Amino acid sequence: MCGRFSLTTEIHKLQEQFFLENTEDLDFQLSYNVAPGQQVLAVVMGQHGNKAGFLHWGLVPSWAKDKKIGYKMINARAETLHEKVSFKRLLERRRCLIPADGFFEWKMVEGVKKPIRFVMQDHQPFAFAGLWDRWNHEGEELVSCTVITTRPNELVKDVHDRMPVILKREHQQKWIDQEEHDLSYLSSMLTPFDANLMAAYEVSDIVNSPKNNDLRCIAPI
Repeated sequence: MCGRFSLTTEIHKLQEQFFLENTEDLDFQLSYNVAPGQQVLAVVMGQHGNKAGFLHWGLVPSWAKDKKIGYKMINARAETLHEKVSFKRLLERRRCLIPADGFFEWKMVEGVKKPIRFVMQDHQPFAFAGLWDRWNHEGEELVSCTVITTRPNELVKDVHDRMPVILKREHQQKWIDQEEHDLSYLSSMLTPFDANLMAAYEVSDIVNSPKNNDLRCIAPI
């Protein structure tokens, strides 16, 4: 599961890393504690570069009758994407990058859940593999997304039995390539990220509440 992450990287750095063409149009703000139900930055392929926009975190499929289903679809399991009709269609046609620079999981220590933040060793931003869809119902429209998860790597497994799919740099552009429909190739990207390139540290339990969104959420303790 991936239920909380951070994106505290300045927009000009994200523009450079993800080849964004429309950063001047974005009302972008740093977030130290991104939670389900919020708007998250997502990247898709555009005509002259990649385009970034904000999507509701919690996938509401186009066929859903009630948008509340999104609360149950913040994540999608990589191992079963091709087995579910709704996810298979999105895997073929509606893939996105979800930039982040850390994510949180909770470790049980003597009966107390301790929040742990996972980052890159070089503290650079990275991209989750995401899927998106557009929902229209009785005049209301919602564009939403989900974060794909996979089995944990050696660093994460001591804390949780799932981790978000972090795409390798060389896979990021192919993931959002609108001409790429090879499900076997796409699925081959959905593997645990190299633990040797990551680091983890404990943070304050202030991060437990999504109402808290400041530097204290990512500060080591």
